[in-house]
Amino acid sequence: MSPNQEQPLVTRESAVGSDARLSWLLAGVAGMIGAVAFLRSAGYFVTFMTGNTERAIVTWFSASHEQNIAGASAVAAIILISAFVSGVSVASFCRRRFWQNHPHGPTVLTTVCLLLAAGLDFTYEGFSDPEVRFIPIVMVTFSIGALNTSFVKNGEVSVPLSYVTGTLVKLGQGVERHALGGGTRYDWLGYAGLYSGFSIGAAVGSIVASHSTGPQTILAAGLLCGTTTLVTFLHSDRKAVLG
Repeated sequence: MSPNQEQPLVTRESAVGSDARLSWLLAGVAGMIGAVAFLRSAGYFVTFMTGNTERAIVTWFSASHEQNIAGASAVAAIILISAFVSGVSVASFCRRRFWQNHPHGPTVLTTVCLLLAAGLDFTYEGFSDPEVRFIPIVMVTFSIGALNTSFVKNGEVSVPLSYVTGTLVKLGQGVERHALGGGTRYDWLGYAGLYSGFSIGAAVGSIVASHSTGPQTILAAGLLCGTTTLVTFLHSDRKAVLG
């Protein structure tokens, strides 16, 4: 196929089928976790690695890089990036070695990490501590990296759940193809669902964070992810095991 040739149209099943709808739900979980972590910490990014990268570089070269930009120093941003990549790597290894018949096993790892982060945060200041401490935030970032490996095709991540920039790029391309008659609404509808899921999750996380303390919000995110894990098992894992 030449570079100028049109790509095959996106099918209805791949755009809005059961797996696509599940990805919207998991994107919502990622959005909620990201909002909770940002609002109930010193402004740390757990889903936004582009922001962490820019923050690391800008604050490192700033005259007062430890305090000039709210939230995290350059070193903290680098640690969060490393935690995210580690989460992706560990979950990918587990998928390859232990979860061949469990397509969405990473949600289990995400749930465990979130609950451990909430428990660790409880030990710092108790249940009423208004903010989440840095070490639990690192664990939360690790969990987001793991969550992003939930959908894999041919050994590669096919749906990066927290990569909103890439989702919007795909959405814009799909809209252009549909508008000019070179595609259908399914070229962009799936990405719109993914973006909406993340946005709604962020809104839910913001509401939860505004009515609870730091440890409580991380615990709520962990419980939601646990519920999602059950959904993924009933939706995909169980069918994979039985089929």
